[in-house]
Parts: sequence; C-alpha cells; structure tokens
Amino acid sequence: MSEKRYDNCNRWRNKIVAFRMSPEEADELDVQVALSGLSKQDYLIQCCLKHEIKVVCGRKVARQMQMYLEAILEELQFMEADAELDKEVLIPLKHVLEILEKEDSEPEELE
Repeated sequence: MSEKRYDNCNRWRNKIVAFRMSPEEADELDVQVALSGLSKQDYLIQCCLKHEIKVVCGRKVARQMQMYLEAILEELQFMEADAELDKEVLIPLKHVLEILEKEDSEPEELE
C-alpha cells in the first residue's frame, strides 16, 4: 500500500468527488484552471466551497494568457470580415478579460 500524502495544511485528503461534464464544459473549465494559476483540484475545491478565487499572476499564468491570446489573434486574422466568432475563441477571451477587469477594479494600496 502506498504512503499517505498530506496537503499543505497537514490534512489527508482521502475522499473522491467526481462528476460528468460535456466536452465544451470541460474545455471551459480547463481554460479557467490554466488562467487561475491553481491546480485543478485546488481550483475546484475553492469553487465548490465558495471561496474567492484570486488569480496569482506569475510566469505560468502569464504564459497561459499569452498562449490563449496568440491563438485568438491567429483565429481572428484568418477570419473573414462577415464571419461570426466561434465559441471556442470567445470563451478563453472572456476569461482573460474577466481576470484583467478584476485586476483593474481592485483598489491600489497607497504607501
């Protein structure tokens, strides 16, 4: 039997929670997780327990945002002028904009 693994707060997580998602929902969740900078487990725990999810910007998150924005830009460059935007393009863009909007709306601390 393998050794028990404890989390950062010295808790042994031995309960499994599982649910089904459509491929579109799973893709949207993957985008949100990637842009949050958290692991999928930590992200889902925070969401389920209604804790505030604060994006911690670092190299990993910045790189994920850059990748999504480059993919969106590439898609937009190859689109025709009268074509409709695909949902696969809009979902990551929406999440990036939400993150940036929340970051801009937070009051800055005065020193």
